[in-house]
Amino acid sequence: MLQTYYTVKGYGEREIVIEKSRFICYINRAETEEEAVAFIQQIKKKHWDATHNCSAYLIGEHDQIQKANDDGEPSGTAGVPMLEVLKKKGVKDTVAVVTRYFGGIKLGAGGLVRAYSRAVSEGLNAAGIVERRLMRVMHVTIDYPWLGKVENELRSSVYTIKNIQYADRVTFDVLVPEDGQSSFGEWMTELTNGRADIQAGAMEYAERLLPSS
Repeated sequence: MLQTYYTVKGYGEREIVIEKSRFICYINRAETEEEAVAFIQQIKKKHWDATHNCSAYLIGEHDQIQKANDDGEPSGTAGVPMLEVLKKKGVKDTVAVVTRYFGGIKLGAGGLVRAYSRAVSEGLNAAGIVERRLMRVMHVTIDYPWLGKVENELRSSVYTIKNIQYADRVTFDVLVPEDGQSSFGEWMTELTNGRADIQAGAMEYAERLLPSS
């Protein structure tokens, strides 16, 4: 599993108009080729009357699956430029569809490349790009008298509380970088005078939204 990678936050769409042609970009996360193909078919069904529904997607930790489709536009003017934008942005597990309604003015090969590239860039901004970082879930179990102190310290720290379980005792599920388990455990032990039961749990990805470019 990759320690860190980028992908889209989720669904997004954005429309631009160039020389009276409408370009509507749809973006989504797709972790399998089946999900990507299903999303493309969904957009094609929605815009069955469009002039073109061009698409591109990247799937896999190492971009093992890459597909681009011009859907009737001159070869290399739509799908491949769309795919190149996804690569340039460094996103994985992402599918893009750009629907075009022809406005009556031909853009030429260079104009089409620029239009489809810009549409995908705008679509990615609409969807949002996140950094996914592999983290260890640490389970910290304490008695209720320590609840306020531990929760306050955790919320003002660099760590993220995933969940709090209230039972006979309180358990915090905290996301901690893999290489930071020891320092986290030492900090929590010191904070609670050794009263906390600290257990390492499963690995999972935590997401952080990046600023729009």
